[in-house]
Amino acid sequence: MFDKIKKLLEMIRFSHTIFALPFALLAAVMAWTAPAEGAVGFNWIHLVGIIVCMVGARSAAMAFNRLVDRFIDAKNPRTAKRHLPAGELSVGSVVWFTIISSLVFVAGTCFFLPNYLPLVVSIPVLFVLLGYSYTKRFTSLAHFWLGMALMLAPICAWLGVRGLEVIVNPFDVLPAVVLGLAVMFWVSGFDMIYACQDFDYDREHNLNSIPVRLGIAGALRLAAICHVIMIALLLLIPNTHLFGGPRLGLGWVYWIAVLLTTGLLIYEHMLVRPDDLTRVNLAFFNVNAIVSFGLFVAGTLDLLVI
Repeated sequence: MFDKIKKLLEMIRFSHTIFALPFALLAAVMAWTAPAEGAVGFNWIHLVGIIVCMVGARSAAMAFNRLVDRFIDAKNPRTAKRHLPAGELSVGSVVWFTIISSLVFVAGTCFFLPNYLPLVVSIPVLFVLLGYSYTKRFTSLAHFWLGMALMLAPICAWLGVRGLEVIVNPFDVLPAVVLGLAVMFWVSGFDMIYACQDFDYDREHNLNSIPVRLGIAGALRLAAICHVIMIALLLLIPNTHLFGGPRLGLGWVYWIAVLLTTGLLIYEHMLVRPDDLTRVNLAFFNVNAIVSFGLFVAGTLDLLVI
């Protein structure tokens, strides 16, 4: 049993939860500290709800992706040793894991009641997350679908904390929307970089991706453009009150974090060249983990401590 649980967590790359969870938590901290008409403040139950929903949603999405792609993975030398193609996990066990993870996600929204918005949007959100697994079969924009899926993390966290405020004033969610868009372009960009590894396989098997459509050099350029847009959106977040959102207390610590994030993204693009993809994994995991966790820590320090 413990061995199967370990393999299931390895299959969904549970450690990669660090990409989206920090942004959901940052949105929650912003929501707790921003001015509100009603009583909005830190709530342990909401924090537990965010973590449960994030873990359940991501686990369901990753497990479903492995199910849908198991035949593609089996033919790709880079992915042939994954747990389903290699026979280390059965299809049935992964199906049950996907169902249970989906139920955990939907049930997790009950932590926010009587705020019913998270429960209402949970099923549409789940369809978006699971739908990503099919996108590579019909569109080169699959990277942006993945980005959109992770974009929902900060937005849903904000709805969980301030759902009643959003009902009264839809512009209240604006900071989370801008943060979500930043996440979307960030994820879309580094997913394009990651997809360059499968350029030959995807082209040979008629799978769609930006590297197949634009070539590796073109994909890396578009990834860089996405990351420039991400930085611009991060710069916009403290000023969303100018467009009707609540005023945030982000200051100099946050600005330094955005500057450092810019440097990290430049470094990420220096690691990968069209003729040298050997350091893609370093760029994909190490740099992006620092980006997400660093922005969360800096934003939290700015809002709660300094």
